[in-house]
Amino acid sequence: MGAESPNRVRTQGGAVFLSYASQDAEATQRICDALRAAGIEVWFDKSELRGGDAWDRQIRKQIHECTLFVPVISAHSDARREGYFRREWKLAVDRTHDMSERVAFVLPVVIDDTSDSQADVPDRFREVQWTRLPGGETTSSFIERVGRLLSPDAQAAPAPASMALSGSKNALAARKPARLPRRSMSALLAVGVTLAVAISYVVVDKFGLFKHTATTDNTAVSSAIGAEKSIAVLPFVDLSEKHDQEYFADGLAEEISSLLSTLPDLKVISRTSSFQFKGQNPDLRTIGAQLGAAYVVEGSVRHYRERVRVTAQLISTSNGVHRWSENYERNIGDILKMQQDIATALGRALQVEVGAVPWEAASVLTSTEAYTSYLRGLHALDQFDKAGFEEAVGYFEHSLTMDPGLLRARESLALTEFLQYAFGFVEPAVGADVTRRDIDRILKEDPRSATGHALRARLLTTYDWDWVAAQREADLALSLAKTNYVAIYAAADLAGVLGQWDKSVKLFREALTVDPLDADTRAELASTLYRAGRFAEAQFESRRLLEIRPSFSQGHFGLGLVLLAQKEPQAAMSEMDLENDAGFRLLGVAMASYALGRKADSDAALYRAEHDYGQVMPYQIACVHAFRSEADAAFQWLDRAYAYKDYLIQYIKGEWALKSLEGDPRYTAFLRKMNLPE
Repeated sequence: MGAESPNRVRTQGGAVFLSYASQDAEATQRICDALRAAGIEVWFDKSELRGGDAWDRQIRKQIHECTLFVPVISAHSDARREGYFRREWKLAVDRTHDMSERVAFVLPVVIDDTSDSQADVPDRFREVQWTRLPGGETTSSFIERVGRLLSPDAQAAPAPASMALSGSKNALAARKPARLPRRSMSALLAVGVTLAVAISYVVVDKFGLFKHTATTDNTAVSSAIGAEKSIAVLPFVDLSEKHDQEYFADGLAEEISSLLSTLPDLKVISRTSSFQFKGQNPDLRTIGAQLGAAYVVEGSVRHYRERVRVTAQLISTSNGVHRWSENYERNIGDILKMQQDIATALGRALQVEVGAVPWEAASVLTSTEAYTSYLRGLHALDQFDKAGFEEAVGYFEHSLTMDPGLLRARESLALTEFLQYAFGFVEPAVGADVTRRDIDRILKEDPRSATGHALRARLLTTYDWDWVAAQREADLALSLAKTNYVAIYAAADLAGVLGQWDKSVKLFREALTVDPLDADTRAELASTLYRAGRFAEAQFESRRLLEIRPSFSQGHFGLGLVLLAQKEPQAAMSEMDLENDAGFRLLGVAMASYALGRKADSDAALYRAEHDYGQVMPYQIACVHAFRSEADAAFQWLDRAYAYKDYLIQYIKGEWALKSLEGDPRYTAFLRKMNLPE
């Protein structure tokens, strides 16, 4: 059972009973260790001697007295038609027959890519939400959920959603918004702030999100009393007669989400993930499960003549209950001043500050045209391709021309410029210089911008290779905003570059709780797991990535690398053939062909890659030569990558394709040249 924690939850028997197939003992141990570290009592039997009357009576007693029963589900449990764990599952199901339907007792956990619908489990297990913890890597949200379910009032609290993502498809399609009247935008933005005010009051007053205490300097501080307070703002529906207000409806949802995100201790799911459900009508429990949100905001916009009508409602995803709803109707007009008045009143009512900047100061909007252009930029950025990035830069720059003080436009501009550099759409030196210029402007205007410090950390990591300064900036960004997605990502990326695998994986999973359907984060998580040598988990995340966004650049290439590492060259070749990036497809085919013993095909693909992409892909070409055990050529291309400042060279530590070089003194010298730990 391990050492007793002084803060352990005390119940009869084990508070949490872990039931598993013996092949899953290692993953289950990780779950057990994480729960115990949080002070939760766990009954986890590691004995292989499953049998005997005394042992059987003890198992029955523990299942009868435990508070939560956690069956660990996997391909291993599916393959076992017989096993003592199946008796445990039956005993747990039998106990539920005497329980109220409101009691949360069974909490299934899946540790691989086993399908919810196809798993060989009792029907009772399918009636509750499942949690996915690949490889037993336990998230903070799961620990929080277990803690809530163990608390005395857990039955009355809405259960947060699991992180299951089965069947998710990418919905970030490019949309070219029509230009709309300025007065309409003004009205909708004002209504958006009004709605955010109303929803914030509901969150605070009805759900008791915060408790306020006065400090000696009369500054009010807030602390969360419920970690389950998480919310997603879904795209508003355009109900206008001509259905021409979609862009305004999206802008309204963006404004509400932006303002709610300034509330301390409230987790607001990123718009990237929330907008995946645009044009769909899924069950709210499904939304809650996929986004990890306890509540959602949804609504509609109707624009007719000189009036605009907005309906909004706050709904619990655990049971579909409407906790609050309201209708707003206004004449169209330029009422930006009213927005500022409402934001000021809201800031005073909640008695919170965003860092050192009061909410009322952060929410001031002086130009409707600037804000409209900013929202158009976000739409373009969502395309996540070369054309979308270029269009977004144009919109953000126009926004700042109209309103140089619109900080979020400048933050989004710097992020887009960094992505252009990271994706190789501009020369590294050019992209780094442009991004650095805008980061400096951000931090000059607001030295406490978490996004600004996070982007500086990323640039110091990817271009300057200044790991100490990067760590300082990443830590500062997280201290300013612990739930800031860009800040979490920057810290996770740096940890992975330095070979701090567990830290990197933990942070990337944390980032996914804020933006669970973000393909880029999942790609980086898969890459980190691959370089850590955790190939089964890497394959799981790579396949999940392609479920979310099948066309993700380098997605099939990444999965192909994992399959090569797992000695599945034919499956790897199938993935490489599907890669939509021509350069990576050639290099992937070169590697898979070599693994299949088709050296002539490998030579031909590698030659074409060097001829067509040698200037912009030197690091990956070096990896192919190393994979083919051609050390001299590999080091020549690594030197080119170093001189070119290839974005991917930062990920050299742990790269499986370079394993053949690790015993070579030149490899150690190269790491030393990059100031990386050897």
